[in-house]
Amino acid sequence: MQPIVRIQREDFDLAAETGRLREGSRDIGAIVTFSGLCRDEAGTLAALEIEHYPGMAEAEIGRIAEEAASRWPLLGLAALHRYGRILPGENIVLVIAASSHRQAAFEAASFLMDYLKTRAPFWKKQHLRDGSASGWVEARETDEEAAGRW
Repeated sequence: MQPIVRIQREDFDLAAETGRLREGSRDIGAIVTFSGLCRDEAGTLAALEIEHYPGMAEAEIGRIAEEAASRWPLLGLAALHRYGRILPGENIVLVIAASSHRQAAFEAASFLMDYLKTRAPFWKKQHLRDGSASGWVEARETDEEAAGRW
């Protein structure tokens, strides 16, 4: 099983990506997906700008995905992350984990998402609706705590 890792500007289709992963094995008994969306922050956010370091981001996410594949008996794993200007309600990230049984799929998806939030080299900048100064989004302590459990 080779994890799928893509960093892309364009949107993705959750159903199509899940279908692609399912084609890899007839022994899949569970598929867990996580789709992260851009919030509008109570109507204050006009857009979120996501930057990454090409090559480095793919390599780091690939390393994290390979670690997940070594920890759990997975039959498929995918991590897709967008960059560029993303509007509220649009997709940002998709993680899909497939296994024969649900527990492995749940744990692998959670592990991968926790590490994407804390280790993947992405930078997020908020653009506010009122035009006031926007800033880079700081990492949250709760994300670090979540990753620490692994």
